Amino acid sequence: MLNQVYRCGFQPFNQRLLPWVQCTAVSRSHRVQPSAIRHVRSWSNIPFITVPLSRTHGKSFAHRSELKHAKRIVVKLGSAVVTRGDECGLALGRLASIVEQVSVLQNQGREMMLVTSGAVAFGKQRLRHEILLSQSVRQALHSGQNQLKEMAIPVLEARACAAAGQSGLMALYEAMFTQYSICAAQILVTNLDFHDEQKRRNLNGTLHELLRMNIVPIINTNDAVVPPAEPNSDLQGVNVISVKDNDSLAARLAVEMKTDLLIVLSDVEGLFDSPPGSDDAKLIDIFYPGDQQSVTFGTKSRVGMGGMEAKVKAALWALQGGTSVVIANGTHPKVSGHVITDIVEGKKVGTFFSEVKPAGPTVEQQGEMARSGGRTLATLEPEQRAEIIHHLADLLTDQRDEILLANKKDMEEAEGRLAAPLLKRLSLSTSKLNSLAIGLRQIASSSQDSVGRVLRRTRIAKNLELEQVTVPIGVLLVIFESRPDCLPQVAALAIASGNGLLLKGGKEAAHSNRILHLLTQEALSIHGVKEAVQLVNTREEVEDLCRLDKMIDLIIPRGSSQLVRDIQKAAKGIPVMGHSEGICHMYVDSEASVDKATRLVRDSKCEYPAACNALETLLIHRDLLRTPLFDQIIDMLRVEQVKIHAGPKFASYLTFSPSEVKSLRTEYGDLELCIEVVDNVQEAIDHIHKYGSSHTDVIITENEKTAEFFLHHVDSACVFWNASTRFSDGYRFGLGAEVGISTSRIHARGPVGLEGLLTTKWLLRGQDHVVSDFSEHGSLKYLHENLPIPQRNTN
Repeated sequence: MLNQVYRCGFQPFNQRLLPWVQCTAVSRSHRVQPSAIRHVRSWSNIPFITVPLSRTHGKSFAHRSELKHAKRIVVKLGSAVVTRGDECGLALGRLASIVEQVSVLQNQGREMMLVTSGAVAFGKQRLRHEILLSQSVRQALHSGQNQLKEMAIPVLEARACAAAGQSGLMALYEAMFTQYSICAAQILVTNLDFHDEQKRRNLNGTLHELLRMNIVPIINTNDAVVPPAEPNSDLQGVNVISVKDNDSLAARLAVEMKTDLLIVLSDVEGLFDSPPGSDDAKLIDIFYPGDQQSVTFGTKSRVGMGGMEAKVKAALWALQGGTSVVIANGTHPKVSGHVITDIVEGKKVGTFFSEVKPAGPTVEQQGEMARSGGRTLATLEPEQRAEIIHHLADLLTDQRDEILLANKKDMEEAEGRLAAPLLKRLSLSTSKLNSLAIGLRQIASSSQDSVGRVLRRTRIAKNLELEQVTVPIGVLLVIFESRPDCLPQVAALAIASGNGLLLKGGKEAAHSNRILHLLTQEALSIHGVKEAVQLVNTREEVEDLCRLDKMIDLIIPRGSSQLVRDIQKAAKGIPVMGHSEGICHMYVDSEASVDKATRLVRDSKCEYPAACNALETLLIHRDLLRTPLFDQIIDMLRVEQVKIHAGPKFASYLTFSPSEVKSLRTEYGDLELCIEVVDNVQEAIDHIHKYGSSHTDVIITENEKTAEFFLHHVDSACVFWNASTRFSDGYRFGLGAEVGISTSRIHARGPVGLEGLLTTKWLLRGQDHVVSDFSEHGSLKYLHENLPIPQRNTN
């Protein structure tokens, strides 16, 4: 019997139950006890996450990131979530996905409760079917075709539908939860059950007993007997809320049961400041008590008793009672399969209700400020933008002591937590600040002819002239790790190009980033554009920032290859400029100089091995093996303590080889290097194309013909001859600084400086010109004459 699933109907515990209860149980040998969960399970596409769940109920969570600590959770499924679009029958696929997510959270050790609609829709489908089947063929024939059509859509009373649908709805939930070894119990309640103190205590005791037994209670209003909603003293205080619909029921249960989180799933993304679908409607990320005046509510959903206004009232009531609330979309096919787990993981889904207002602006507000400030910045004269950058460069040297003191705090806090290469990136010094200041002044000088530069002029027809001019991209989001020196560089490039800027730095550089951002805003203030550059200090996850496609025009990640890959994956509708890997190659040709080869390999690998432009794979011409040149390179690498990984062909030439490389497509970011053997320059090129990342690749040779062949055939962003890979850098290219290195094939490639942050627009100046004038019988003809481009004074 222990290996068989069984169902049982049972009497109320201790004969105390007044609401009706039905339970489905499964063998305890199949149950997953929370204490046994120590790893990710594979039976579901939603992984288990082990988190500390102990929490004292009393105050709601202040931030989304804290929701992962929620232990007791109520999930309310609105009618629009549970029912099909035709309002007759259930959305089975959607329900199955919701049950899976609830089961995953239950098996993590959480206490899950469902408040569900759907009985009326399920009963409507069932009763319609029964009515049609109950008609005899004779009655159907004699009633006539018109009457038969009317019979196909009978008008049914909602209470009868609820009565007919409750058992079927519960049977469906039972079948679904059984697939995940979860036991479920149904409880039907009415408003009277909460107003009668004895019944309320009985209900509370029943729910606690079910949760103690690891059973998921499925609660619904008893729509078969519930009286019509009546006006009463609703929402007058924490202890008073009438159960008029499942929104108020979920809120009442959440407070009664001292739950940590109430998730309300509906057919809209969350709470909007005006009815969804209206022109200016904006999704509200976080809603605070007292914000109701800023919201215009629309009509209620296509099914169900309540609208968004009812959900907000219920949510605020629950929040006042100490339960956190999120209202989200449970019907969207792209998110419904993980919406509940995403909310619990703290992701930016739907509208989060919080009693704690942040000290500063939200990231959405920062995006709007960056957009507005960037547009003003773009209208400044080039000399004014250059003046801002010069002032920032001066501040970096004048406020050196304050900057280094803040950086010292970051270094002390990061000691022992960050690897040595990351600590080196985090560190600031006087020489670094001086180099930064020099780079910023270069940007200021080169920015004189950036925004508004005419690229092309064409006379379309007489008195109809077209210009193509450079303009800012819009709002940039730059995400960077352990690189505080990145902040003033990127800020200067954004200022020079007239772009608004959102900066998201790593928490390990929080002190350094804060003072550098303050100095940037101080420089911007001299021309009244302080808000054009914003530092995101909220607990915003990178993945959530990547979803702000209405506010951000370009994302530029600066950090590890994993960070770049994560951002490329998370970005929805926003282009990402960057490279996920920096697998740089250097090919030592048979005609290479011994001294040049050793010097170039050392600089490329050992000068700064954590950089994305550091050498990762050394390709050696086969004829150089066992020659003085090869021996000298190996001796140098040994002295520099570089760990060597042998490629398959290189290993085959050696009796005792170094460890064979696991993958020829590896970015080490440390004093490690892969060495492989090739037969000629073409094989080197083929290897680079197969295993490289199109970042930076180098040939070392004295043969100009071989070098030019390499330069023109290697398809990478940067291709060098007899030069270190480390030259692949915006500052060294004379760009002043860079926002990153792009391996993309459109817009910008290689080190991206000022030019890469500009796009173009077309300006057409005419005098009452219409297209019909240029038709076959029109009075005008196209000229399409190229006009000289005016030279701007950049002195």
